[in-house]
Amino acid sequence: MNSRRPRFERAPRPAHAYERVRSDAEQLPISGRLILGQQCVREAIRVRGTGVTQIYIEHNPGPRLAALQKFAEDQCIPVRSVPRARRDRLAGGSIHQGVAADGPPLRMIEWHELKSRPNLLAIALDGVVDPQNFGAVIRSAVGIAAAPIIWAESASAPLTPATFRASAGAIEHAELCRVRSLHGALADAALNGTTILGLAPEAELRLGDQLPEGPLILVIGSEQKGMGRAVRKACTHLVRLEQSGLVQSLNASVAAGVALHHIAADRRSHSIE
Repeated sequence: MNSRRPRFERAPRPAHAYERVRSDAEQLPISGRLILGQQCVREAIRVRGTGVTQIYIEHNPGPRLAALQKFAEDQCIPVRSVPRARRDRLAGGSIHQGVAADGPPLRMIEWHELKSRPNLLAIALDGVVDPQNFGAVIRSAVGIAAAPIIWAESASAPLTPATFRASAGAIEHAELCRVRSLHGALADAALNGTTILGLAPEAELRLGDQLPEGPLILVIGSEQKGMGRAVRKACTHLVRLEQSGLVQSLNASVAAGVALHHIAADRRSHSIE
């Protein structure tokens, strides 16, 4: 009888192989917030300093990663060189560009603090569940108007490394406010005299037709369904962007950027007068 193992039958995996995989993961502990990508890690170091407790970087880094490593070391942040397989395991399939970091938790603003600002300009996201869109909106909000971002606890994109990376590091500067009920928060703000502008492509008013002074929250709905019924009802005005009509709607992050630029420019022009 032939005692040789058939070629299609796999040999049992040695017990020590499981121990090796587990020990690899243990060697890269993340006690705070996982940050991936060169720009995101660089911005986290610049804003958070030693709040970033560890950098994981590839062996023999190229010029850009070497510069990032020196930047971290100049801030007295430990840098550890690790193989790609370990970084891939840590990133869980997300793009990391050869570097990861263990950063501090994001700062959150309480709703009662935010709604009391007399010159508030904020953006509220309703049902934006794509991390890429969510992160890109954060980037526009921070870069164009330094506007806080408001969203509901449910039916929204999670704050993940993919969201951080889509923001290109802007998340480190962002003012973030997560509320239990978005329509409840907007209705509350409206009662306190805040203008709630909901972007809707079918609205009769153009954005430029309705830009009152005082606190203002711009609401962006999901690309698929737009704003939910309760959130739409909480808006004091529905407005639309000027469009060619060749497409039904704009990407959420593009619409947010265009609208915020329009509102911020209008506010700056009034402050100069």
